[in-house]
Amino acid sequence: MKVYQTNEIRNIALVGGAKAGKTTLAECMLFEGGLISRRGSVDDKNTVSDYRQIELERQNSVSSTVMYAEYKGKKINIIDCPGMDDFVGEVVAALKVADTALMVINAQNGVEVGAEIAWRYTTRDEKPVIFVVNHLEHDNSNFDETLRQLTAQFGPKVTLAQYPMNPGASFNAIIDLVKMKMLKFPANGGAPEVLDIPDAERAKAEDLQARLIENAAEADEALMEKFFENGTLTEEELHVGLEKGIANRDIYPVFCTNAKHNMGVGVLMEFIASAAPAPHSVTPLRTTGGKEIRCDAAAGFVALVFKTSIESHIGEISFFKVLSGELTEALDVNNPRRDNKERISQIFSIWGKNRQKVDKMVAGDIGATIKLKDTATNDTLCGLKNAEDVVAPIVFPNPKISMAARAKNTADEEKLAGALHEIHRMDPTLKVEMSKELKQMIVSGQGELHLNFVKWHVETLDKVPMEYFAPRIPYRETITKSAKSMYRHKKQSGGSGQFGEVHMMIHPYVEGMDPQKEFPIRGTEEVPLSWGGKLLLNNCIVGGAIDARFMPAIMKGLMEKMESGPLTGSYARDIVVNIYDGKMHPVDSNEISFKLASRNAFREAFKNAGPKILEPIYDVEVIVPEDRMGDVMTDLQGRRAVILGMESEGTYQKIKARVPLAEMNRYSTSLSSITSGRAMYSLAFAEYAQVPGDVQDKLLKEYEDQQEEED
Repeated sequence: MKVYQTNEIRNIALVGGAKAGKTTLAECMLFEGGLISRRGSVDDKNTVSDYRQIELERQNSVSSTVMYAEYKGKKINIIDCPGMDDFVGEVVAALKVADTALMVINAQNGVEVGAEIAWRYTTRDEKPVIFVVNHLEHDNSNFDETLRQLTAQFGPKVTLAQYPMNPGASFNAIIDLVKMKMLKFPANGGAPEVLDIPDAERAKAEDLQARLIENAAEADEALMEKFFENGTLTEEELHVGLEKGIANRDIYPVFCTNAKHNMGVGVLMEFIASAAPAPHSVTPLRTTGGKEIRCDAAAGFVALVFKTSIESHIGEISFFKVLSGELTEALDVNNPRRDNKERISQIFSIWGKNRQKVDKMVAGDIGATIKLKDTATNDTLCGLKNAEDVVAPIVFPNPKISMAARAKNTADEEKLAGALHEIHRMDPTLKVEMSKELKQMIVSGQGELHLNFVKWHVETLDKVPMEYFAPRIPYRETITKSAKSMYRHKKQSGGSGQFGEVHMMIHPYVEGMDPQKEFPIRGTEEVPLSWGGKLLLNNCIVGGAIDARFMPAIMKGLMEKMESGPLTGSYARDIVVNIYDGKMHPVDSNEISFKLASRNAFREAFKNAGPKILEPIYDVEVIVPEDRMGDVMTDLQGRRAVILGMESEGTYQKIKARVPLAEMNRYSTSLSSITSGRAMYSLAFAEYAQVPGDVQDKLLKEYEDQQEEED
């Protein structure tokens, strides 16, 4: 395989909704490029892209697949991305390294939520977009309505480059507005017959081409001058304008395909090879310090690892894009995150599970390597002399759903944790945490389908039966008024006994509050709590009732109850404790005695100080079709949500609300059911707020019952 130079490389990400035909389109592209001699199909479970066991079972992509095709002297790197929101992390990573997004739209369904999601990330990352309207062979396809939706949703820059002559079961011809020819395809697809546009279509085609030319001319001042002088552009000038317009996101051309029968795919690839931007023509990535990484083969070597995969019989595969410089075999590189060296033993161009060994890759190319010692997704690899060039990382979306997980056999807990952490290495949108607070293993992801895929992976591939269940809610406990208490710990046995008596007064802590004046304060210890809030311990002892050497033990006792609150066992916060009296025994007093005395005195005072339970409140944003907005708002209000506002976002509505975390369990499933999968949401922690009285009573009763069961 030849070494392709930067200007000979095109990097595209196939994005869009599920069932839009991205995998089938990728298969055709590999066939047209001569990489495969026979096109597979999703139904026959023999495509290059969907080769993983779960993808074969579900007939849906769950992970992005890196491929390439050689076409007319260009190397087109292709990343086929899943269309379901649960696997959006694959889309985000692919768009980080792709130079153009090929947005595939199902002509039967129009603009779906998968396309909406991908569009937001193309906008965030300033990625050029080419629309491909697929499935034009179906009776239910509606090209005109799909185009209307594209224009309504994504604006007037959406511009036809092609339109179908006869969409539906007999579809076999496209009017190409760039070539101004009709392309008629044979029944089995492939190379079209190039014909003149029929007289009945010529006026329509000329009007649409005039708009295409005008939009292309606007991308370049010199072309605009020629357009004003001549009233049109040559085909060569049109290509120049399209290339600049696409690269600058000034134009989003629309192409037509029937990927199932390989109609229009070769023409699309020809356009990509000639007009899609090369890696050095798009907005460059930056370092964490804001420095642009120039896509230049003569510059120092910098690469970004954007994906990690673990394959049987191979081990870990690291997928990278060379951002600058050149990469050769046996090159020693640096990983700045770990501050260690890695040796690139082999370089591969990848198509699915197949690999083509290459000797070198230059700036702009996408490849893979194996057996790196300690390099993960989002790591930078760079030359030993430019270790400061750390690429700004891929920003993955926050988790939307969390579940507690455990192995069905307690002896497998360690194996389960290991399997989950291995999946996290491949999928950074999966978060795994052993929560000290909740005393549960918490698995967080993008949706219920995402977590079910993780469960399938663990049980099928790692052979560890596991189960999910609702996680505990990280409540907080605090007080609303002052209270006093005392506790005497006395224990006598053979030899020395235990004796400690503590008198305390507690009251709520408020930032900036004046110190209490009821007791003289001899010393204060302020503890910022890792879970939020503070604990203030005031030593108000006079007359030596308790030696200062016992104050650390008293603090230990307090912290034990702060970590396991008296009401529900949750963390307590924002409390001031005044130790104002007590008693010691010259022989029997020791640290354990005062720790136990302070812990029990605190528990009694807490219960008499107007205790309240705080619950985590989250900011929730729901993007929903306008016709489903009422149903979604009704559901949110049933979850004790406070609606903060609504605003339009294209043809969708954005609902902003604050919702208790306790009410968000399995919300992704509920939202999908209400909106037929057309909505999406995000959530982020906002604050802690007091739970309603009836909810607090319920929580107290549940905790009491739990304690009785444990006793």
